[in-house]
Amino acid sequence: MKINNVTLEAVGVKLEQFPTTGLPEVAFVGRSNVGKSSLINALMGRKSLARVSGSPGKTRTINFYNIEDTLYFVDLPGYGYAKAPKHEKEKWGKMIEGYLQKREQLRAIILLIDIRHPPSPLDMQMYEWLAYYGFKMVFVLTKMDKLKRSQVDKHVKIVRTGLGVGTDSVLIPFSSETKQGREELLDTIERLVQ
Repeated sequence: MKINNVTLEAVGVKLEQFPTTGLPEVAFVGRSNVGKSSLINALMGRKSLARVSGSPGKTRTINFYNIEDTLYFVDLPGYGYAKAPKHEKEKWGKMIEGYLQKREQLRAIILLIDIRHPPSPLDMQMYEWLAYYGFKMVFVLTKMDKLKRSQVDKHVKIVRTGLGVGTDSVLIPFSSETKQGREELLDTIERLVQ
């Protein structure tokens, strides 16, 4: 998949604010600060179309990036830690759940997990919820550049074991810094939306 034309087409918190084009959607899900916005920028070949921050909880809306007028990358707020009041986090949770359950255009979920750590209880909870609803999932293991090359396979195995998924599940180590894993992920997304 080649990406040249990208626009941030919609930003919303309610279904009526979302695009109505009917294009397929791929949603990016992960805990706060796992690198969703950085990964989306890397995939789109942009530096800062998706807003990136060092502090967790920067994405507070559902953001739809139109990719070549053929599909949307959908950036969801992170789950887990965020500098926000409890009622605000509960609102995000309902918003994310509403999107995931009601969006007919949704074709696949990219679940991001930090490769340096075993899946957290929140990662497991999200994975089990998505699996329960039968979503097609690809696991992207972010921050690969923070490991030595010799450690990557070991950490992929730790995440695979932690999730309890077999070799039929796609796990892609990824670095937003070096773009390693970018082509594999784009090819996987292209297959999922066809």
